[in-house]
Amino acid sequence: MTLYLTGSPTRFGEPAFTEDNGFLAEVKASLAEVTGGKPPRVLLVSAAPDDKGFTDSVKKGMSDCIHRSGIRTASVTMLERSNAGKAGELVKQADWIILCGGHVPTQNRFIHEIGLRELLKGYEGVVMGCSAGSMNCAEDVYSHPELPGEAQDPGYKRWLKGLGLTDINLVPHFEQVRYAQVDGLRLFEDIAFPDSWGHRFYTFRDGGYIKVKDGRAILYGEAFEITRGAMHRISEENKTCCFMNVVFISPHFPQTYWHFCAGLKANGVNVLGIADTNYENLPWQLRECLSDYYKVHNLENYDEMYRAVAFYAHRYGKIDWIESNNEWWLEQDARLRTDFNVTTGIQNDHIAAIKNKSEMKKYYALGGIPTARQIKGAEGAAKIKAFVKKTGYPVIAKPDNGMGAGGTTKISNEADLKAWLEARSQDMGQYVIEEFITGLLVSYDAIYNSKGEPIFENNTVFPTPIMDIVHGNLDCCYWTNKTVPAKLAAIGRRTVKAFGIKSRFVHLEFFQLDRDREGLGKKGDYVGLEVNMRPPGGYTPDMMNYAHQTDVYQIWADMVAFDEARKPQGESAYVGYVGRRDVHQYKHSHQEVLDKYGPAVCMCERVPYALSDDLGDIAYIVRLSSKAEVDAFFKFVTE
Repeated sequence: MTLYLTGSPTRFGEPAFTEDNGFLAEVKASLAEVTGGKPPRVLLVSAAPDDKGFTDSVKKGMSDCIHRSGIRTASVTMLERSNAGKAGELVKQADWIILCGGHVPTQNRFIHEIGLRELLKGYEGVVMGCSAGSMNCAEDVYSHPELPGEAQDPGYKRWLKGLGLTDINLVPHFEQVRYAQVDGLRLFEDIAFPDSWGHRFYTFRDGGYIKVKDGRAILYGEAFEITRGAMHRISEENKTCCFMNVVFISPHFPQTYWHFCAGLKANGVNVLGIADTNYENLPWQLRECLSDYYKVHNLENYDEMYRAVAFYAHRYGKIDWIESNNEWWLEQDARLRTDFNVTTGIQNDHIAAIKNKSEMKKYYALGGIPTARQIKGAEGAAKIKAFVKKTGYPVIAKPDNGMGAGGTTKISNEADLKAWLEARSQDMGQYVIEEFITGLLVSYDAIYNSKGEPIFENNTVFPTPIMDIVHGNLDCCYWTNKTVPAKLAAIGRRTVKAFGIKSRFVHLEFFQLDRDREGLGKKGDYVGLEVNMRPPGGYTPDMMNYAHQTDVYQIWADMVAFDEARKPQGESAYVGYVGRRDVHQYKHSHQEVLDKYGPAVCMCERVPYALSDDLGDIAYIVRLSSKAEVDAFFKFVTE
């Protein structure tokens, strides 16, 4: 079902559906999805089923309005008292159901009399509410007093059970009713504002609207939110606002992650932060992006985290998204989603597939993606020795569930293996041992929508593996490619499909073979290394922005809010990264680097201590036009 909530589909006094904020185009597109381009069968639902004169007038007015809007119809039927007994048949036949405006309680009684709520279960057409019709679409309908006497009537019910198609409550016709009075009371200041404590009402001028589809509710046009006794603007003309509660965990680390929150805020999302530092210690940019903030003493304390999310759920309603975009919190994210029935991300039952390297193998196999041979440490020393005898030295031992190069060891001979087995005798089961593959380490970075389609793709190349950089205290050098090789894009997409991943930022690592290897492929082919279902670490997201002249933080936020990319990309280039070490002496000074590459320098800053083992102490990022220039940049800065 696609649901449209309007005060009126026309601007006040106009004879046809408005084209402002894309309304007419959106409605036509939704109808075409349902009918395949054929004229729709329209069913109007009366708000005054026993008033034939009013009902006939509404039917004629809406029919004329539809046709003046350029929409041809197969039929237009008004559902009212005389044909109420055929409601089920009429709903089943309709492609487009329009809930007409009028008196909310009167229409509410009628829709319950005909059982419309049950009849709409599983309905796959287009539903459009107008004024009272939009209000009655809610689960709990806010029916503010409207007629004389209702504001003073102690028996008047301001809350009714509705159709349950949305949890959004409207006060329609902002322009006409902003200063209206009922029984001497101001509709806004004296009625709606006091009623908004513990609730949220939305109001906008005729011509504005809300579209609800696939769990997303998006408001188009200038609009205001009324809550906690006050009103404030949430959207402007020709802008959108996404009705979504997103809990963002640890938004202050890494330090660039406030950009994800900024992207969400720009889309009108309610951004609810949880972290372990005082609010005043958060970067000011992040504070401006958060709708609310909850401090926990320890992010690893699940009871504290559960209470934080529960607080937000109680205060703001259903939580639509829980995310950290951080490898460290993936398991906790999944547990919280499962416990709060947040279905927009990975659940508990699938987390092992993306965290445990041994489980990853099964999904790689499903996608026909070659990977290095592997054995679990839990199989014991004898089987490990037999495995190494088969593969030959060197082999790599690494934590089954781990991130980065931490705990990874290269075993080059029998002495190394003996030492490793002795050192890991108590926790060997937490490790896997893999055959050593030589080649170029590359990543396929992408953002996927809910349909499993990539809306952004990138390729980064790591000439020196992070393991070697950390263990050897080497300078960190890598680059973002101008384009994604077709073969890499193909295997990257196949991997995402094999793992069943949707609505995520992914960072997949592959080896590009430097020679033919039996059972794995030819020189230049890609071999699966591991999947990381989160953005690449460090400065790589920023490098992608510079490389493609875009904003991947905003593209991710657009995926969350709109399930599509709305941020364009510009002309692509190569972007190189060098991380220098404080312990090394360099031929060219810091100033000489800036003097030589000044116009090309996109970023230069000190690396946070927590990332310095991997990325060095001073970061230089430049945008260049060729790979040869990248190589020269690496040589100059690290010499």
